[in-house]
Amino acid sequence: MTDDVAAARAAAEEESAFSHPPVDPDATVAYGDDPDQLIDFYAPRAEGGPAPVVVVLHGGAWRASYDRRHISPFAAFLAGRGFAVANVEYRRGAGESGGGDPVAGRWPDTFDDVAAALDALPALVREHVPRADPRRVVLTGHSAGGHLALWAAARHVLPAGSPWRTDGPAPLRGVVVLAPIADFEIADKLDVCGGAVRQLLGGDDHFAERRPHADPGVLLPTGIATTLVQGRTDTVVPQAVAEAYAEAAAKAGEVVGLTLLEDVGHFPLIDPVADACAVVAEEIAQLAW
Repeated sequence: MTDDVAAARAAAEEESAFSHPPVDPDATVAYGDDPDQLIDFYAPRAEGGPAPVVVVLHGGAWRASYDRRHISPFAAFLAGRGFAVANVEYRRGAGESGGGDPVAGRWPDTFDDVAAALDALPALVREHVPRADPRRVVLTGHSAGGHLALWAAARHVLPAGSPWRTDGPAPLRGVVVLAPIADFEIADKLDVCGGAVRQLLGGDDHFAERRPHADPGVLLPTGIATTLVQGRTDTVVPQAVAEAYAEAAAKAGEVVGLTLLEDVGHFPLIDPVADACAVVAEEIAQLAW
């Protein structure tokens, strides 16, 4: 495939994923005082008993220009598959870098928010989604949100003294991450999302110091069932990033699932009309039910 054809296909995939109008949630609940500390809840659309909860962390390179609304059609798609869904917002980068590009992430606010949201979730689910089962939770995230999902599942192996460290593993059925920025070393080498990884950690001066507190590739093993879903033709977060995480996990004595999809780029994984999105839902179901 020529570069022009690959670029055209990637553009078409992105256009399709962003063509769906945002889907309003059944309830929006604050987990903190900041305007971005919100969770949108989608009740399961299928009949039956208590439904597993899927926690969704959106992507967008941790930049403010992307919020949870762009992934709301995916959240609604999962609700239509019978899941209760919690679509989490969190603080992202504001302003511009020295080169004029949007800043990726806020340190430590982005991490503070994801930790706080996950800690508050069980009580909020019980209060606002009565048909959900907070004992059966699967964490998912796309791209930068995939990074945050892996990080949230690894809080119990953070360095001693980390403000986000927990005493034990999160009560999760598992983690399914989609084209995740899962390994900061290889993502940095590949300049994924225009240097977003270094920006997230506060720039060159802080990268080495903060990486042990933020990089899922060094926070292993977690002991939590984990599956990575990755398109082979993804040019936004290349396949090599997911493979690096899987290799690091294996070296740490942990096997993670790696589902590679042929002729799939970055955005079909969250596009409700794409076949890849159905694959994602099935991977989540295998852990949730």
